[in-house]
Amino acid sequence: MRRVVVTEFLTLDGVYEDSTAWQQAYHPDDGQFKFDELFESDALLLGRVTYQEFAAYWPTQQGKNAFADRMNSLPKYVASRTLNTVQWNASLLERDGVEAVQQLKEQDGQNILVYGSGTLAHWLFQHGLVDELRLMIFPVVRGSGKRLFSDGNKIPLHLMSTRELGDGVLLLTYTPNRERT
Repeated sequence: MRRVVVTEFLTLDGVYEDSTAWQQAYHPDDGQFKFDELFESDALLLGRVTYQEFAAYWPTQQGKNAFADRMNSLPKYVASRTLNTVQWNASLLERDGVEAVQQLKEQDGQNILVYGSGTLAHWLFQHGLVDELRLMIFPVVRGSGKRLFSDGNKIPLHLMSTRELGDGVLLLTYTPNRERT
């Protein structure tokens, strides 16, 4: 049985996206974590926006390094209500996304990695489809922007591990605490 792993970059105040670049350059420890995370997975599950950004960028990096080659070769599953076709080794999820993700999870294999895709992450949590949440917390406060968890979301979590990466970035790993829902 495969696991759905959501991985997000966040500010200290919970912002994952805003109109300005807030992320600092990768420290080698950050890069190694992302490398390992990608190679522990055998599929990507992406929302429309992340898919379009990745599909525009990663094919231009083919052959430049092992990370880019792995990113390009993995099968991708895209959750979208507006796209009719996808490329870049990708497939659109069926209209009943819950059933489609459950079927992916029931297959043998490695993790199904959800990069970014905040809207998709919300939806996956709402339907009990997330098995692990990995937050890279960057030492910056934005004050505004899209937050991973908005008002009214109640998602009990169990802290599995903490790890300091480079330049003050913390990696927090959680699993849903289904007993407290």
